[in-house]
Amino acid sequence: MNVQVIDGSAIAKEVRGDLKNRAKDLLEQGVKPGLAVIIVGDDPASSIYVRYKVKACEEVGIHSEVHRFPENASQDEVQRCIIDLNDNQHIHGILVQLPLPKHFSSHAITTSIAVEKDVDAFHFYNIGALVTGNSTFLPCTPYGVLKMLAKHHIPIEGQHAVVVGRSNIVGKPMALMLLEKGATVTICSSKTRDLASHTRSADILVVATGRPKMITADMVKTGATVIDVGINRLSDGKLVGDVDFAAVKEKVAFITPVPGGVGPMTIAMLLCNTIESAERMQSANT
Repeated sequence: MNVQVIDGSAIAKEVRGDLKNRAKDLLEQGVKPGLAVIIVGDDPASSIYVRYKVKACEEVGIHSEVHRFPENASQDEVQRCIIDLNDNQHIHGILVQLPLPKHFSSHAITTSIAVEKDVDAFHFYNIGALVTGNSTFLPCTPYGVLKMLAKHHIPIEGQHAVVVGRSNIVGKPMALMLLEKGATVTICSSKTRDLASHTRSADILVVATGRPKMITADMVKTGATVIDVGINRLSDGKLVGDVDFAAVKEKVAFITPVPGGVGPMTIAMLLCNTIESAERMQSANT
C-alpha cells in the first residue's frame, strides 16, 4: 500500500508560523503573551522537555519563564508560586512539568492553576468539560492529533476510532474529542483481552500506552490511519513508538513516525493555547 507518513514536524512548523503572526498582532496592542513553566526536581527528561518548550516560545514570540524547585521542595511552596502566577497579568499560561516528586499530589497542584491559564488542560474542569464540548482549553496532545488528521483531510465523522490507552493526559480526552467529532469510539488499554480484535476494526487507531512496538502489523486494518503517541527509549538508545512502524507502514494509509510525529504537535498546541489565552484576556480588557 502507498502509505503517507504524517510529518508532525512540518505541520507544527506551519502552526508556529500562524502563531508568530498572532503574537505579533498582540504585541502591537501592547500585549506580549507569557507562559510560565514550573519544574520540580532534576529529572533529565523533564529538563529536556522544558528546554524544548522555552525554545519554541522564543521562536514564536512568547515570553517564557521557568520556575525551578529542588526535589525536596514542599507542595505549599509550589502552590504559592502558582497562586502568584495566577494573579500575574503578564502570564497567560501556566504549566507544571510532570512527573512531580512522589510527596506531591499532582491533582492538588494542577487544580491550583487558574482554569483560564491552564494551557496544558490538566485541570479537572477542562478535562471534565470535554464531555459537553465546552473546555476552556483542549489537551495539547489530543488537540495536536486532531490538527494532523484535519491537515490530511482524514475523515472522523462516522469512522470507527480505537484509542489504546486510558490516561487522563491522552487516552481519555482523545476518546472524548473523537466522539465529539462524530466518530464511533472504542477505548482499550494494554490489558484489554484480545486487543487485536479491537484494533483490527479501527479506521483510526490512536495508541498511547508507553509499550514499545506493541502494535504489530497483524493488529491493524489495511488502509487504516495509525497515530502513534508513544515514545520509548530502547536499551541501545533508539527512540521508538508504541507501534512497530516499519511493519505497520506497509499496511496502512497514514501513519505517524516516532520521533517527528505527535511530539512536535504537542508543543505547537501548547503555544496555541497560550496565544489563545492572551487573546481572550486582551479581548476582555478592551
